[in-house]
Amino acid sequence: MKDDVNYSSYEISIKRSDELEKDLKINSRKHRVLTGDRPTGNLHIGHYFGSLQNRVRLQELGVETYILIADYQVLTDRDVFADISKYVVELTIDYLACGLDPSKNKTFIFPHSHIPELNQLTIPFLSLVSNAELSRNPTIKEEIAASGQNIINAGMYTYPVHQAADILFCKSDVVPVGKDQLPHIEMTRTIAKRFNKKFKSNVFREPIGLLSEVPVILGLDGTQKMSKSRNNSIMIKATEDETNKLIKSAKTDSERLIEYDPINRPEVANLLRLCGLCLNQSPENIAKEIGNQGAGKLKQITSESLNSYFKEIRIRRKQLEEDKTFVKEILRNGIKQAREVAIETLTEVRKAMNMEL
Repeated sequence: MKDDVNYSSYEISIKRSDELEKDLKINSRKHRVLTGDRPTGNLHIGHYFGSLQNRVRLQELGVETYILIADYQVLTDRDVFADISKYVVELTIDYLACGLDPSKNKTFIFPHSHIPELNQLTIPFLSLVSNAELSRNPTIKEEIAASGQNIINAGMYTYPVHQAADILFCKSDVVPVGKDQLPHIEMTRTIAKRFNKKFKSNVFREPIGLLSEVPVILGLDGTQKMSKSRNNSIMIKATEDETNKLIKSAKTDSERLIEYDPINRPEVANLLRLCGLCLNQSPENIAKEIGNQGAGKLKQITSESLNSYFKEIRIRRKQLEEDKTFVKEILRNGIKQAREVAIETLTEVRKAMNMEL
């Protein structure tokens, strides 16, 4: 298969992302965002600062936003699926509490498993990539290693193709990602290009990964990325008391002078970074303000800033928890919209492949 997927074009990806960011501020209505999460539990503050905040920003710019809850993907590397439906609702509550607003008719939230037309796209897409290209995907290699599985299933192996269908079904051209997800975007761009070329059509546009200067939020251990599975996170839904206890347990060091030094003092730097995000100040300035008052003062300020920042979000979340009928209606409306778009796309795909009746 010619024109192998290019997994090493980071500089090109940065250029595309920068150009897209500029155009989003001028021509927001001509773009469409596709993003999402897996329903494996509640979201933590790392999710908020890492992605949710940016999604709300794009929504406020007026960009139509499709948020896919990837419930099918959970099956690729998890044996626990009894709570998937519960987590779909919980995830939606987190989204709404953090400011994503379907009432503006620009944002649609829906679970993957309820859009059959989307999943049909995977079949022709699988014929457009080679086994070798899937094997070389660096993100899949990392996810397989992280899963701890000795034998992987075909769902995980072919996931980049399934994700391409997720992105292309609604013809999104904006996909907010971190650097580690760029290989999936490259695969998606390749599939779109190959489909259009093979079937002499112009069905799909090539999406662009929207990179942002998102700080990596470490967990309370100060060494690894914040993650539910590592038990080092603070949930968005956490109460003030829970937040205080968790911050008190956060790892720091024995140095009295507080300085922002991510290389040599990552645990202290992480708490300063959290303060900075909540207070809209630089970590360096916060460190200067604390000075010789030590880790105790740093933890106090971190707890206070987190609780103040998330106070309104947590109030909204509590209200939504008490009205799950409303939350499920949001999902039903999202499913309706996503299916309408998916049916239109699948109709175009069938026409391009000469499979109309």
